[in-house]
Amino acid sequence: MAFRTILTYEDPQLRKNSRPVTKFDSRLHQLLDDMRETLASANGVGLAAPQVGVLRQAVIVLETNVAEDEEEYVIELINPEIVSTEGEQSGAEGCLSVPEEFGIVNRPEKVRVRAQDRYGNTFEVEGEGLTARCFCHEIDHLSGVLFTDLAEKMLTEEELNSGEY
Repeated sequence: MAFRTILTYEDPQLRKNSRPVTKFDSRLHQLLDDMRETLASANGVGLAAPQVGVLRQAVIVLETNVAEDEEEYVIELINPEIVSTEGEQSGAEGCLSVPEEFGIVNRPEKVRVRAQDRYGNTFEVEGEGLTARCFCHEIDHLSGVLFTDLAEKMLTEEELNSGEY
């Protein structure tokens, strides 16, 4: 595994559409493994392949909604598509590609995603709360959309530190 550089918002590559993954081979597995290491090193909760300079539809999300005695784990989503949503949440959102910036973004409270795993097998997964937010956020990256495009308000440092958001 290797740490990869995370592109920042100035990089035009982040605004491009990603292509579907068609080969479920060792190169894809290496990309996913590298993305895991990069995400862990950055202390993030989600990462999309375009953020590390690869225009492919691959996303990883850290599932944080686990029981107290369970470990958080990474969900790998290849060629993901949102198939259903429920409810609404509004809250502060940030991005590893937009360091130290946060904005208020409305997202669904619950999201169901259909995707493929690293071997090409199709599956569906559901996320709530932060996981649902991450699914939407990372899948947006695959279409060149950043959270700043969707934010109803960017937060000042004072607002962020107030604990209100």
